[in-house]
Amino acid sequence: QVQLVESGGGLVQAGDSLRLSCVASGFTLDDYAFAWFRQAPGKERDGIVCMNRDGTTWYADSVKDRFSISRDNAKSTVYLQMNSLKVEDTAVYYCVAKRNYCTIPYDYGGQGTQVIVSS
Repeated sequence: QVQLVESGGGLVQAGDSLRLSCVASGFTLDDYAFAWFRQAPGKERDGIVCMNRDGTTWYADSVKDRFSISRDNAKSTVYLQMNSLKVEDTAVYYCVAKRNYCTIPYDYGGQGTQVIVSS
């Protein structure tokens, strides 16, 4: 059974850091690209970061130089390191996977983890 399970969200203050984890099961991470999306209250779900199968990455301007995606295939886990968090980073964060490259539609997605950043 294919699953993506996110964790690591929580309530933090502006300026703090968080690391989100996305544990994958039921498929081989080596063959997949991973991305993180987020959805703030009343807004659409937006892609913010991607790591393709070949290791190339893309970051949205809103998170560039603050967020970092990484993966540990041996642990079947993808991480999102979030530094210098801002109130506007408050959202539910979702992990998604697609074979080879970050393209829509994605093959698999998780249920999300809530991040709340207070001022």
